[in-house]
Amino acid sequence: MDETAEQFHAQVLVVDDEAGHADVMAEALQRLGHVCTIVHDRESAEDELRHGTFDVVVTDLVMDEPDDGMRVLAAAKQTQPNTETIMVTAHGDVPTAKAALRGGAYDFIEKPLDLDVFRNLVSRAAQAVMLRSNNTALREQVDEKFGLGGIVGSSAAMGRVLTQVRQIAASEIAVLITGESGTGKELVAQAIHHNSDRTKKPFKPVNCAGLSESILESELFGHVKGAFTGAERDREGVFEFADGGTLLLDEIGDMPMAMQAKLLRVLESGEVVRVGDNESRQTDVRLIAATNHDLQKLIGEAKFREDLYFRIRGVQIHLPALRERREDIPELTRHFIARYAEQLGKDVTGIDEGAQLRLMQHDWPGNVRQLLNAVQEMVVICDGQTITEQHVPNEIGLDGGAPEQIGSLAGLRLEQIEKQAIRNTLRLTSGNREQAAKLLGIGERTLYRKLKEYGLK
Repeated sequence: MDETAEQFHAQVLVVDDEAGHADVMAEALQRLGHVCTIVHDRESAEDELRHGTFDVVVTDLVMDEPDDGMRVLAAAKQTQPNTETIMVTAHGDVPTAKAALRGGAYDFIEKPLDLDVFRNLVSRAAQAVMLRSNNTALREQVDEKFGLGGIVGSSAAMGRVLTQVRQIAASEIAVLITGESGTGKELVAQAIHHNSDRTKKPFKPVNCAGLSESILESELFGHVKGAFTGAERDREGVFEFADGGTLLLDEIGDMPMAMQAKLLRVLESGEVVRVGDNESRQTDVRLIAATNHDLQKLIGEAKFREDLYFRIRGVQIHLPALRERREDIPELTRHFIARYAEQLGKDVTGIDEGAQLRLMQHDWPGNVRQLLNAVQEMVVICDGQTITEQHVPNEIGLDGGAPEQIGSLAGLRLEQIEKQAIRNTLRLTSGNREQAAKLLGIGERTLYRKLKEYGLK
């Protein structure tokens, strides 16, 4: 047997309606160090798959119903796609077992079991899971190295953003990143640059907001000595500095109209002329623009050039506000706690449910940047290992209506209050049961039981 397979102690779900046979299989696997959970029917197996985590499923092909094993396989594929499933079958059911292979089963084994063959088969399946997990971890390390690891969030909205980044990074197409202030537009621009062929060349961000036309022109295109008062030497602009790399024009919606015309000429020709000079210089930059404005609205108000808009909007990436992806708040919070605990040399390792619920309830008008600042403050003042409600800034999580909500609980039965708390928490976590259970301070199994008890979905 492969030594690596022996060293990997897998979580195994054993499904067999014959209790004695299930015990024999589990004991054989436990001798190798695998951890086994035993159930005796399809419904229990499906429940375990919904609420537990397994590397390998070993299931009898035929139990109470002829298709029970196939349904367990289907449930495993749906709920835990990285799990491998092994079918245990009687000799007469081999054709069905082969059909299970076509349906995604790892392999099948016939009764009566040769326990040595059975152990080897399960260990090979466990090794396949381990190698796949290692490859996933390696890809995550590559993402971290090349900039995607800094974009934190597992929500569907952020998944779409990451997919776009990967799809367009290797191209030369211009990118327009839109979203409210604090949503992480510069971080996404960095990820695009670091996943492109320009990654070894400079990435240069320039904030266009609040700069006069003359200062912005010098910043972008450079100037020669004597071009204006204070120009004591030649200076290259960011277009020259970022030659071969990527230029981020942040808050481009605030750029003065006259500068928009000059920028458009440079983008069309690829040539810059320093202020006070007649000589043009060829540059090669990939342009990424970012804004928190509705540029089409500005075009309608004659505050932004339509021809420039079409030039910079090769592809658009929109970053959702944090209130639109609340399910990412716990992950972001843990990420920032780890960052600032390390920076500040503090032994802060987590946040309790009450404090996390306060963060989940807040609307975060400043988005991720505001959350980052709040977590930094909480880590600074936390005097233990866990952040609690007393460490949460007063303005966080008090968005409207709290006194009325508290008053509305009067006269309700305890089960009604509990049902409402579960419903509200599931809404906060966008239906994520794992996060909801943590916020409620109960186990996932308890939450699942209460969902069934109260008829909640």
